Amino acid sequence: MASTETATAPPRGILIAIEGLDRAGKSTQCALLVERLQQSGHKVRLQKFPDRTTTIGTLINSYLTSATDIDDHTIHLLFSANRWELAHSIRTDIAAGVTVVLDRYMYSGVVFSAAKGLDYEYCRGPEVGLPRPDVIVFMDLDEGEAAKRGGFGEERYEVPEVQRRVREMFRMMRGDERDAGDWGVVDAGAEVGVVAERVWGVVERGVEFARGNELRSIQ
Repeated sequence: MASTETATAPPRGILIAIEGLDRAGKSTQCALLVERLQQSGHKVRLQKFPDRTTTIGTLINSYLTSATDIDDHTIHLLFSANRWELAHSIRTDIAAGVTVVLDRYMYSGVVFSAAKGLDYEYCRGPEVGLPRPDVIVFMDLDEGEAAKRGGFGEERYEVPEVQRRVREMFRMMRGDERDAGDWGVVDAGAEVGVVAERVWGVVERGVEFARGNELRSIQ
């Protein structure tokens, strides 16, 4: 590891969200980030969204794998409820000094629903009050490149046109003044190790922010 890495963790845990298109390499980078944070002295937990292990998560999984159809408004609220049922454990971990890495979060929930035509403010409304990340890493990848990656097309939203609209919505959301300063954009089309270094550079900003600030809530 580079000698410039953060040696000590801040008093509280850090909340880090990794976002991006499907097949952008989020899960790979989350795993690498968890390992690197641990080597830097952090206690770390990885939380994936949707969490398909819960009762609500089981319904979401059925929808995403196209086993069932659910109204767009209803599935949006189920995705939000899935985040809310984990919100207390996230806050508890952060307060106890555990850093939580989120593999997707409410930002995906908002943009995917908005990309389907639901009102942006309606989509964001149920998320207000959730724990707000100290930093958001957006792994940017052209939807055409995403479609070339292994496994693309296995789930409902893995369609190039949907991914194009989602990417546009993410771009719009990064300009939302309510959390515009939280984002760091990383080119996810580079080699895995290069991407990991860029992710780490963004995460270090979150580490520094957490040293002097309390955990915030989504507005």
